[in-house]
Amino acid sequence: QVQLVESGGGLVQAGGSLRLSCAASVASGSIFRISAMGWYRQAPGKQRELVAHITNGGVTNYADSVKGRFTISRDNAKNAVYLQMNSLKPEDTAVYYCKTSGTAWYTDDYWGQGTQVTVSS
Repeated sequence: QVQLVESGGGLVQAGGSLRLSCAASVASGSIFRISAMGWYRQAPGKQRELVAHITNGGVTNYADSVKGRFTISRDNAKNAVYLQMNSLKPEDTAVYYCKTSGTAWYTDDYWGQGTQVTVSS
């Protein structure tokens, strides 16, 4: 199995920046191999939505609402993924979740516990 731990969330004023980090740990003896990684968010009363996604080859995809403001990156050697968030808006307030996709006996997804990001006016 895989455990994901997010960090870097907090309270910031509109226009400010935050950098989220996520480290993936594969259980000893597991045959799971990580492929794509990404960030999702869920605001109060809203469904969870994709924020950004990145493949092992570095191909990225962003939600229209964050294009030009957020940047996703990864360090394959550390099994880590990052999200640099600039020009934050109050509507960016949400719990941000890290996700990794990979393969063991079958393709599967794993999620972190989430980190709170709050943007004040």
